[in-house]
Amino acid sequence: MTFAFDHLIIGAADLDQGAAWAEETFGAAPPFGGEHLGLGTHNCLARLPHGYLEVIAADPAQQGGPRWMGLENPGLQALLAERPRPIGWALNVPNLEEAARAAPWEIGLLLEARRDDLTWRMATPPNGRPAMGVLPFLIEWPENLRRKPPLDRMRPLGTTTRPMALGALRLKHPVPERIEALLQPIDAAQIAASAGFALEVHSAETPSIEAAFRPVRLNRAV
Repeated sequence: MTFAFDHLIIGAADLDQGAAWAEETFGAAPPFGGEHLGLGTHNCLARLPHGYLEVIAADPAQQGGPRWMGLENPGLQALLAERPRPIGWALNVPNLEEAARAAPWEIGLLLEARRDDLTWRMATPPNGRPAMGVLPFLIEWPENLRRKPPLDRMRPLGTTTRPMALGALRLKHPVPERIEALLQPIDAAQIAASAGFALEVHSAETPSIEAAFRPVRLNRAV
């Protein structure tokens, strides 16, 4: 079973807050992506050199029911009211059923999601955040997309003169050795290295994620 980095999710209290944070952080706000109908969320998207960045928030046009990534949770809402922050990350797989047998943790329920003309499948526990976001959730893109996210629809993160990449993903958990033991069988460190970033696991009182970004080195004629 092949696991590959798919995307990093930044949660925001609303998309205006998320866009403002991205513009301040990267020099440009990611363009609007669309609504996740039935999941209660909408997003902005930007391409990374490997995978992409998603800024996600509750969609006020969709009322009632649980929201993707547990955005209805009061504790998470309070954190996002302070500032946008990483709340999850995803790996893509060619087949979710096979991944369920290969993954060393319970990947959760399978569901189909859609946004505009795109459809895909995901596996996630009810709150959408395995180990409060420290463990990745899994996503399966359809064959017509060659099992990869539709990166050609996205602009690069950052500005044209200063595109940005993910440099490091730091996973924090009260029992870091447990997280390391779950990630080791799928060789998560190598998955991250193949996507151009370092994956670190640290001890902390509560689970959380930190992300560090770096400028992409542009090839220039001399």
